Amino acid sequence: MQNDPLLQPFQLKHLRLKNRLMSTAHEPAYGEGGLPTERYRLYHREKAKGGIALTMTAGSAVVAPDSPAAFGNLHAWRDEIVPLMARLAEDCHEHDCAVMIQLTHLGRRTSGWNMGDWLPVLSASPTREAAHRTFPKAMEDFDFARIVEDYAAAAERMMAAGLDGIEIEAYGHLLDSFWSPVTNQRDDDHNGPLENRLRFTFQVLEAIRKRCGPDFIVGLRLVADENRAGGLSRAEGLSICQMLVDSGTVDFLNVIRGHIDHDAPLTEVIPIQGMASAPHLDLAGDVRQKTRFPVFHAARIADVATARHAVAEGRLDMVGMTRAHIADPHIVAKIEAGVEDRIRPCVGATYCLDRIYEGGEALCIHNAATGREATMPHVIAKAETPRKAVVVGAGPAGLEAARVLAERGHDVAVFEAAGEAGGQIRLLTRNPRRRELIGIIDWRLAELERLNVPIRYNVYAEEDDVLAEEPDLVLVATGGIAQSPPLDEGEALAVSSWDILAGTVKPADTVLLYDDHGGHPGLTTAEMIAKSGAALRIVTPERFFAPDVGGMNHVPYARCFAENGVEITINKRLSAIRRDGNGLRAVLASDYAPGIFEEVAAAQVVVEYGTMAMDDLYCALKPFSRNGGAVDYQALIAREPPLPQTNAEGRFDLIRIGDAIHARNIHAAIYDALRYCSLM
Repeated sequence: MQNDPLLQPFQLKHLRLKNRLMSTAHEPAYGEGGLPTERYRLYHREKAKGGIALTMTAGSAVVAPDSPAAFGNLHAWRDEIVPLMARLAEDCHEHDCAVMIQLTHLGRRTSGWNMGDWLPVLSASPTREAAHRTFPKAMEDFDFARIVEDYAAAAERMMAAGLDGIEIEAYGHLLDSFWSPVTNQRDDDHNGPLENRLRFTFQVLEAIRKRCGPDFIVGLRLVADENRAGGLSRAEGLSICQMLVDSGTVDFLNVIRGHIDHDAPLTEVIPIQGMASAPHLDLAGDVRQKTRFPVFHAARIADVATARHAVAEGRLDMVGMTRAHIADPHIVAKIEAGVEDRIRPCVGATYCLDRIYEGGEALCIHNAATGREATMPHVIAKAETPRKAVVVGAGPAGLEAARVLAERGHDVAVFEAAGEAGGQIRLLTRNPRRRELIGIIDWRLAELERLNVPIRYNVYAEEDDVLAEEPDLVLVATGGIAQSPPLDEGEALAVSSWDILAGTVKPADTVLLYDDHGGHPGLTTAEMIAKSGAALRIVTPERFFAPDVGGMNHVPYARCFAENGVEITINKRLSAIRRDGNGLRAVLASDYAPGIFEEVAAAQVVVEYGTMAMDDLYCALKPFSRNGGAVDYQALIAREPPLPQTNAEGRFDLIRIGDAIHARNIHAAIYDALRYCSLM
């Protein structure tokens, strides 16, 4: 391990970074009122504890009130941020982890003119940004001086907080709206040759240097190739990098490729599952080779092998494994301990970023402790008293429950009705583009093997099977079964999405898919039907399409539907299915105009309506349990014993989790398992 390229230190000016792994700037939206309070601090502290060399806070802390937060951004323009950032830095410094913050003015990528203080949205020119639906005003003379001052003041606050440096965010925000020919249509001295287009950027950098001095570390995250017609070319991007280096105003470059005007190109900058690994690594290497300057980069570098290659081959100085550290903040510690195989993998689901962009907080699809460090453990502590536990079901909920209970020191047995573990995840991975999700299952199976937890497959556990184990604790994670929507007639004529995903029913030539769920199962089914060559029409009663699928995950579905001529109908509800010769007729109704119907001919009607809990075993076991299945939810939230002891004759504590309660998602199932079992 001594010769591992990832574990070699890197000297950045006066700052010694202990290894080559970093978490690049992103906004998890854990702050309160624009300030990094406890949840925010503990999230970054956990990565520091896990051995990372540098954590870059904020997905662009905003420097001015006329840049209202679009993603829960921190408010770098407020003096109140200084003591909170200071405490965060102190916590991370205790673990020899450097801390920086990314600063920006969002420009036209702000949340909009009707947020914050309702101030005008700014950009180089009045060019619309589709992602946030803004029509900005062109910056005027009086805007330049005040925003330059805003940047300098924000940088000074961060220096006062004891941070190791700052990173100025350029790409997609205000600064590089002047760089790109697509967004800069000015007719003044801020357009024309690169020197003019970078005039505002250098004004900002020089003001920061004047305020913070030459020793404070200042970097820039920038686009080195917009990868679009009429945009900033690779040649121009490389020239900009060299100009920045030659200016002496920056200490590192953090480079990306692409543009982020709307969801489709955003996934090219930040690739999701089914897309190539590390697609822009060569561009970053070109910047490093041309400039001979410290270069950072992150874009789906999700595994240690790729990160190690990037450093060993001289492509990068610091490797950003940002989503990977959301999945497992202890990557470095596991490398150092020689147990890389135990790193919880990032499966590319991008549940984390989709939640941020939809106005929520970042959560990992299969690490429920991330972002909940105040209440949920990343490292499972041993229980005071070992117990005999039975887990029924080896889907994501059951496997996580078994893992946590075994880490607690309990004697665990798992029953699974199928011949392999995975539950509904096995169905989703039948879509080749989503195969990486199997990492959620494979990692847990490897952990259970390490912990010597047996799984008894092909056992449809019933009451007697469980009681024969004489358990002290029973976890029911039996999941759910596909259900059909309520119809006036013809329910038996429908095919479920599960039938299509499992391959037990093949898509017909013409298919109507009715999705009254709005999540991945329906869209994954639709993608497989579309790629089969069938003529597909998707119908949903929602007022907008697929509300439970975030913007980034929407992209590959939308691309598939466009390429295959899929028709999408919103605001229509499936009312009935009738036979029509050798085919079917689907009757569609409107919630908004009762009495108006449309009949659609199709060879096949596929329905997605979530799942119905498989709770027969749970109900059968309730009379034998000490708590009758009851949960004290206030105690659960408070991290206190949550199971009321209401039956003195009971033999065991009984809990049900995941879809065995009701239809939710993978993260909910894993969170259920962690929050209950870490208390047992």
